[in-house]
Amino acid sequence: MSKTAKAAKQTAKADRDVTHRAAEHRDALPVRIAGFLGEAADQPQLIAASIGTIAIGLIGRRPDLVRGGARMLAAHLVATATKATIKHTIDRARPAKALADGKTQFHRGDSDDHALNSFPSGHTAGAVAVARAASREIDGAAGPAALGVGAVAAIQPVAGNHYLSDVIVGGAIGWAAEALVDAVFDRIAPKRPA
Repeated sequence: MSKTAKAAKQTAKADRDVTHRAAEHRDALPVRIAGFLGEAADQPQLIAASIGTIAIGLIGRRPDLVRGGARMLAAHLVATATKATIKHTIDRARPAKALADGKTQFHRGDSDDHALNSFPSGHTAGAVAVARAASREIDGAAGPAALGVGAVAAIQPVAGNHYLSDVIVGGAIGWAAEALVDAVFDRIAPKRPA
């Protein structure tokens, strides 16, 4: 076995071991509460937050909120499309399922079973994309957005929803999606001078 293959195998084992240890506490009340709050980063909620930001900006005549909401929505849509494409090509058992039935799965596949769609973390991808987009346009959004993303990402392995590697890849997808949106956004909707 090559050094690279051996390192990959060790990393995968460490990912499973750390996540499974953390997920053993998934039924504790604080974890269940945090997991419920982490659902704020689900697709419908992030879309609603983006559209709500646009609406508040329009009502309050705040161009920064309108642009911020538009960036948030665009970044979220790109991140969601990317993670969905990946999820449809890989079957990975969620940690809670792996712990319950003793079977860890991670292979090519196209299952629509939620319990086999762990990779990558869509909550993390969406949260990172939306937070970065909001931070670019909305004054004071960076700190709260970063805290929210950190909380959403941190609870995923503990709640048994995702492996640590799912969260890392989801974060990278969100970051890349927002970077892509940023690269084209000012060309499509240039900022007007204040």
